[in-house]
Amino acid sequence: MSKLVAIDNINHRNIKIDVNKIEAHGATMHLAPAVVAEFVHLATHYPIVLAKNGDTGQFVCSAMLGFQAGENLFWAQDKWQAVYVPLQVRRQPFFLGNDAVKGTAEQTPQYVVCLDVESPSVGDQGERIYHDNGAESDYLQEAKAKLAELLKGESENKVFIEMLLSMDLLESMAIEIKFVNDESTRLNGLYTIKQETLAKLSGAQLSQLHENNYLSAIYAMVISVGQMYSLIDKKNQRLSS
Repeated sequence: MSKLVAIDNINHRNIKIDVNKIEAHGATMHLAPAVVAEFVHLATHYPIVLAKNGDTGQFVCSAMLGFQAGENLFWAQDKWQAVYVPLQVRRQPFFLGNDAVKGTAEQTPQYVVCLDVESPSVGDQGERIYHDNGAESDYLQEAKAKLAELLKGESENKVFIEMLLSMDLLESMAIEIKFVNDESTRLNGLYTIKQETLAKLSGAQLSQLHENNYLSAIYAMVISVGQMYSLIDKKNQRLSS
């Protein structure tokens, strides 16, 4: 159970983060939310897909880690089995909270860094987040940079998805998979790039995608579909063992 609190250099000066326990936050994550800026890195390991948020119906970019809820096929022997770990995992146990500044015609969101104090990585061993004099540690500054990248990525994702929809570039994935134990599954609710439409885009549309630095993200998604075979192999190895 998470418990988020806004950090400060008085109440949390002695808290440390055990970096060896951070990746465990993704141990039961089968879809890791992703931002466009990391697509090229993600494509080296994971299928990159879009799924609809069950509450809002909005599309969410994700790296696919498993075939069912709670299944991360990249987590084994208490370790992440891939060189690149999704940013949403690496930012743990830090989060961004916002608190509106009141007294203005429009409330301006102000973001504060929060810590999940219930995280197993939080304790009295590991990297300090504040020095004895109250100054931020390099580790905390790096964590804040990851949070800033995620915040920027959220707005970039929104524009990216809107552009994909406007150009009719999304299609649902219709894949029936049979594993070594004769168990089968069908991928539902996942979307990928419609390659036939991509090949027919006009020069103006391609230019628009290029100007927004989205072409590389689209091609990364297309290439990443091939990682589905690797994911199936990981599943079969786990079933066989």
